[in-house]
Amino acid sequence: MSDKKRKSTKVIAELVIAPYGVGTSLSEYVKESVKEIDDFPGIRVQHTPMSSIIEADSVEKILEVTKAAHERMFDAGAARVSTLLRIDDRRDKPRVMEDKVESIS
Repeated sequence: MSDKKRKSTKVIAELVIAPYGVGTSLSEYVKESVKEIDDFPGIRVQHTPMSSIIEADSVEKILEVTKAAHERMFDAGAARVSTLLRIDDRRDKPRVMEDKVESIS
């Protein structure tokens, strides 16, 4: 990993967005929110089977992308949406999302 990436402290968040009342398969709705996250400027993202892990320079950026992805699911036709957001904002040392995994390996 480059020294430049290691020097900046990042906010890391886990985001889960799901529609209610749209049936058993949620993928068409989730796909729309994932597109919004993927196109959002100034973040890094890693999608997992159950959530998206987002890295940004500020809590504000995390909240902006969360709101955009939440609203995108309504745009896709959902009448009710549940969003869970967990933010890890550590400011005592520089890090990126891979550091959290490396620390337990």
